[in-house]
Amino acid sequence: MERSAGECWVLGVDVGGSGIRVGAAPAGWPGGPAGVRTVELASAARVSAEAGGLAAGALLDRLLPALDGLAAGLPDGARIGAVAVGATGMALLGRDLTARLPGPLARATGARRLVLAGDAVTAYAGALGAAAGVVVAGGTGLVAIGHRPGGGWHRADGWGQLLGDCGSGGWLGRAGLEAALREQDGRNGGSPVLLAAAERRYGPVTGLPAALQPRPERAALLAAFAPDVAAAAEAGCPVAAGLVRRAGEEIADTATAAATGAGPGGPRLALTGGLFRLDPVRRAALRALAVRLPAARLRTPDGPPLLGALRLAAAAVPAESAFPWPLDPPLLDLRELPAADRP
Repeated sequence: MERSAGECWVLGVDVGGSGIRVGAAPAGWPGGPAGVRTVELASAARVSAEAGGLAAGALLDRLLPALDGLAAGLPDGARIGAVAVGATGMALLGRDLTARLPGPLARATGARRLVLAGDAVTAYAGALGAAAGVVVAGGTGLVAIGHRPGGGWHRADGWGQLLGDCGSGGWLGRAGLEAALREQDGRNGGSPVLLAAAERRYGPVTGLPAALQPRPERAALLAAFAPDVAAAAEAGCPVAAGLVRRAGEEIADTATAAATGAGPGGPRLALTGGLFRLDPVRRAALRALAVRLPAARLRTPDGPPLLGALRLAAAAVPAESAFPWPLDPPLLDLRELPAADRP
């Protein structure tokens, strides 16, 4: 579609456990996937973590060239009105990001406003927009969030690989590898099918600790085994089937906890993320949800978290309009970018 020069555009960024996605859209676009220009960075461009959370320097090293490339493809004279960044761990470990992103993003884009959001919020906005409901975002990690207009957010899990993310791809992959190692040792609960799958993917399992423990992206490496667990369950492995069933129960438990923030009645419910592209996991989650949240109304997500980031950015452009999602830093923060840094 031809667009006039000087038109206002918005930029969205989705930083997940397996990579970074960036997108651009006209500020006045209808809010759906159509008309969005996107770039996906290679999965190797994962962002490392520091004691204060995701490393802003590592993110900016990868992000700024991608934003430059997107901006270069916009119509002549187009300006950037707002940028929204949604990142895994923003709500819990985002101190480095919130402190260091505004200046470089202002200089790189000239935007006036910045939205910083946890990945649960961008997943929600991408799946349901500003409507009331519950969204479960499952990938390397897992988080659920409930929202009702006029109310706040109610978040459940998303505590990270060490303390939570129960039912996630990382959780399921780790559980499958534990079953493989149990088989290797001759302990109860082992699975020869999962042991063979682990050796196909990673090589001799005796080398797994040295291969995984030092890696900053170990959660993503664990999640890479989740499809093998799902395939083994589909093929009839009882241990794998039990793990998939437990994952579904954990997902339903997390969704139920988040549903307390969606108001009375049967909430809209959307499942989004790569985890739910694994059919056995999706079926297990839906079976468990039918028991735990029988009145929920399942919705097909409008789009992925990147769409949510773009929707947040577009809503931030008109300063005189009410922002349709509850601001609750660090889960969701809207701020003016420093004028001194804007070109």
